[in-house]
Amino acid sequence: MPEYTTLMQETISSAQNIAKVRSHQLIDIPHLWRIFLQPDHLAYKIYEQMDIDLDLFLENVEIEIDKLPVVQGTSIQYGTQMSRELFQLLQDAEKIASDFKDLYISVDVVLISLMRQINHPLKKYLEKHGVTEVKLQEVVSEWRGGESVQSANQESTYQALEAYAIDLVKQVKEGNQDPIIGRDDEIRDVIRILSRKTKNNPILIGEPGVGKTAIIEGLAQRIVRNDVPENLKNKKIFSLDMGTLIAGAKYRGEFEERLKAVLKEIKKSEGNILLFIDEIHTIVGAGKTEGSMDAGNLLKPMLARGELHCIGATTINEYRNYMEKDKALERRFQKVIVNEPSIDEAISILRGLKERFEIHHGVNIQDNALVAAVQLSSRYMTNRFLPDKAIDLVDEACATIRVEMNSMPNELDLLTRRKMQLEIEEQALKEETDEKSKDRLATIQRELASIREEVEIMSLRWNKEKISMQDIQDKKAEIDQAKRKLEEAESEYNLEEAAKLRHGTIPLLEKELAELEQIHQQNRSSENKLVQETVTEDEMAEVVARITGIPVNRLVESEREKLLNLNESMKKEVIGQDKAVDTVTDAILRARAGIQDPNRPLGSFLFLGPTGVGKTELARTLAQNLFDTQDQMIRLDMSEYMEKHSVSRLIGSPPGYVGYDEGGQLTEAVRNNPYTIILLDEIEKAHSDVFNILLQVLDEGRLTDSKGQLIDFKNTVLILTSNIGSELLLQETSSEGEINSKTEAKVKDLLFDSFRPEFLNRLDDIVLFSPITKQSMIKIVDKLVRNLETRLIASSYALYLTEAAKNWIAEKAYDPAFGARPIKRYLTNEIETPIAKMIIGNTIKKGQTIKVDLKDNHLIFQTTDIQ
Repeated sequence: MPEYTTLMQETISSAQNIAKVRSHQLIDIPHLWRIFLQPDHLAYKIYEQMDIDLDLFLENVEIEIDKLPVVQGTSIQYGTQMSRELFQLLQDAEKIASDFKDLYISVDVVLISLMRQINHPLKKYLEKHGVTEVKLQEVVSEWRGGESVQSANQESTYQALEAYAIDLVKQVKEGNQDPIIGRDDEIRDVIRILSRKTKNNPILIGEPGVGKTAIIEGLAQRIVRNDVPENLKNKKIFSLDMGTLIAGAKYRGEFEERLKAVLKEIKKSEGNILLFIDEIHTIVGAGKTEGSMDAGNLLKPMLARGELHCIGATTINEYRNYMEKDKALERRFQKVIVNEPSIDEAISILRGLKERFEIHHGVNIQDNALVAAVQLSSRYMTNRFLPDKAIDLVDEACATIRVEMNSMPNELDLLTRRKMQLEIEEQALKEETDEKSKDRLATIQRELASIREEVEIMSLRWNKEKISMQDIQDKKAEIDQAKRKLEEAESEYNLEEAAKLRHGTIPLLEKELAELEQIHQQNRSSENKLVQETVTEDEMAEVVARITGIPVNRLVESEREKLLNLNESMKKEVIGQDKAVDTVTDAILRARAGIQDPNRPLGSFLFLGPTGVGKTELARTLAQNLFDTQDQMIRLDMSEYMEKHSVSRLIGSPPGYVGYDEGGQLTEAVRNNPYTIILLDEIEKAHSDVFNILLQVLDEGRLTDSKGQLIDFKNTVLILTSNIGSELLLQETSSEGEINSKTEAKVKDLLFDSFRPEFLNRLDDIVLFSPITKQSMIKIVDKLVRNLETRLIASSYALYLTEAAKNWIAEKAYDPAFGARPIKRYLTNEIETPIAKMIIGNTIKKGQTIKVDLKDNHLIFQTTDIQ
C-alpha cells in the first residue's frame, strides 16, 4: 500500500486541525480543500495554472464546511476519523498513484481523484469552470516533468527552477531591475569566459558592495538587448536562492533532492540556462549531514562534463576561506576580480540611478547631491565600499525628504497647535461671567477667526503642492514605463511599436511633464513653498553625520558660535595653560573648516609637564565642549601596557588566542565611535611595541586590527601625556609660568632619549605645560569653589567664601611639584568635611548660606539667611 508524501501528510494533519476548531467529528473533503487553497500550497499553484477564480472557489469550500454537522459534547474526539466520502477519495487516489507507478500518494493524484467523485459539489464547481480530469492530468504531467513519485519529498522538486531560482532575464523584460552603469570590462570578461570550450564558469571576486551581482544583472540586460555573442543569445540566467533551497529541508536527503531537481532542469535545457550562485561559498558544506554530500560535490560532476554553465560571486575573504580549500571545485572556475569603482565611476553610477530614485521617492535630486554622496561616503564611511555606500546615502536622504513631504509643514503645524490652544482657552472662558474674561474671550475669538482663515489657506496650499508633486511623480513613472516598453519592442524587433513609442508616446509624455513642472514652479514662486522636495548636498551631509557621528554637515549658527568661543570657554576650565589650549582648539577649528590633511588624525599632541597641571583636564574639557559629555573620550592608561604582549590588547588577540573574537580595546572603541578624543595617559610607561602600532595611526590615520579590518582614525584627536622633563620644568620655569627656549631644548633632548625620532616627528605638536603659578592657584580655587556651590545649591544650601579665605586656601595648598591636586584635597578636608558635619548635626537649615571667612589664620564658618 503506497504511503502519503510528506506534503500530503502535513495537509491531512492541517485538515484535522480545522475539523477540531470547527467542532466537526469527521474530517471531510472540504477540510482538505481548505488547506489545498492556501496560496503557498502546490494544489493552489496547479489550480492557478488552470485559470480558475480561486477566491470564489475558496468561498464555495467555506460554504461546504459550514454545511457539515457541528457536534457538541465533552467525550467527543473531534477530527479523529475520516468521513466515508474522504475515505473513498483517498482510496481512488491510491489507485491513480498505482496507475502512475508512484510509490507515494501525492497531492496531485488527490486532485485528480476528486474529479472521479460522483456528484460532489466541489467537483461540480470545477467542471462548471472548465476543469476536466483530462485537462488536470495534462497540467499535473507538466508539473511532474513526465516522472513518477519515487520519494516522500518529491513534490518539493516540482518546477524547481521557478521555486528555488529567479529568472534575471525575465526580471529585466518586466522592468524590475535598475540600469547598470559602467562595469563594461568585467561584463566582457564574464562573456569571454562563458564563451570558452572548457572551464567556462566565471567567478566574480570582490569586496561587499562593489557591484558583483550588478555585473550579472548587466549581462542579463545585454542578453535582452541582444548585445552579446551568438552563443549567448536567448540564454536565460537563473539566480539560485540558497536560503529557499535549504529552508524547510527537514529530512535527510531532502536538500540534495531539491538541488538535483534544479540541476536536472538545467541539464534538460541543453545549455540554454546559466546558473548564477550569489555567495557561492555557501555551497561548500551546504546541506551536508552525516553520510551525505554537500552541494559543492553535487555540482562538480556537471561542471566537469560541461553540462552546467555556472557563474559564481563571493567576497575575497570567503573565497580564500572556503573555495580555495576545495581545490577540485576551485579549478572549475575562472576568476574575475571586481575592484571598487573610482570616485568618478561611482558618480556616473549614481547619475544613472538618479531617475529611478526620483520616481520611487517622488523627489528631485540635485547633481551636487550625488557628487557629495560619493565624496562624503568615500571619506567618512571607510569600512564600506563604493558604490553601495553612496547608493545607501542617496536612498536614505531621499527617504528623509519624502517623510518630511508627507508630514505637516512646520509653519502649518505651529498654527494648528496655536489654534488648538486658543480653542481650549475659548471653551474655558465661555463659562466665566466677569468683564475681564469677556474682554479676553472677544480677543481670543478675533485671533481664532484670523488663525482659522490662515490655517485653511495654508492647508489648501499644502494639499495643492502635494497633488502637483504627485502628478509630476506619476507622469515620470509613465515615461519610465514607456521607455521600458520601447526597450522591449526594440529587443524583439517590433519596429512599428518602437517607432510609435519613440516618436509619439514618449515625446508627448515628456511635453506633458514639462508643462506640469512649469505650472508647479510658477505656483511655488508666487508664494513661499511649504514642501521641500529637493535633495541637496546638505541632506547628504546630514545623513553621513547621523550614520557616523562625524559632524560633516554645514555649520549652523549655534555651532559656529560654539566653535568660535571654544578657546575662551576652555581657558575658563583649564587655567594657566593658554598655549596648550590655543594649540588644541586651532586644530579643531581647522578640522571643522575642512582644511586639515584628510589622511591624518584631526590632531595629535604630546602633552608634557608636571603632575596636576591640567594635561588630562584639557582632554576632558575638550570632550565636554565638543560633545557636551566627557564620556565621548577613549582613555587608556598606558601603565597597563608595559609588557610586550599587551599590544594585542589594543588591536585584538591574534587568531587562535583567547579573546580573538572580542577585538582590541582601542580599535573596537574607535570603530564604534569614529569621531572621538583618544587620551593615552603616561605614554612613556608603554612598551616600545606600542609606539610601533601608533606610527601608522599618527602618519596615515588608520590601523589594521587582528581581524584584518581597517580602522579609521582620521576623525579622532589623539592626546598623549607624559611626565618626562617635569623636574626641569619645575626648576627652570619663571614665577610667571614662562618657559624659556633653553628649557624647551633640554626637555626635548630628554624626549629623544625616551622616544624614537620617527615617533616624535609624526606628532602635530609637543606642548609643554608650565607649573601652576600662585596667580593661577587663586583662579583654580574660584573654579573648584563654584563647583562645590553648585552641588550645595542642589541640596538647598548656599556657600560664600570671602576673598581672604580664598587667598588663604591658595597659599596653604600651593605646591608647584603637585600642581592643582593639593587644592582639591585641601578643600575636601578643610571646607567640605566641616560643612558635612554642620548638615548632619542639623546646625544649618535648608535655605541658609554658609559663609567661610578667615580669622586669626583659621577658616571660620558662619550661617546666615539667604538675602
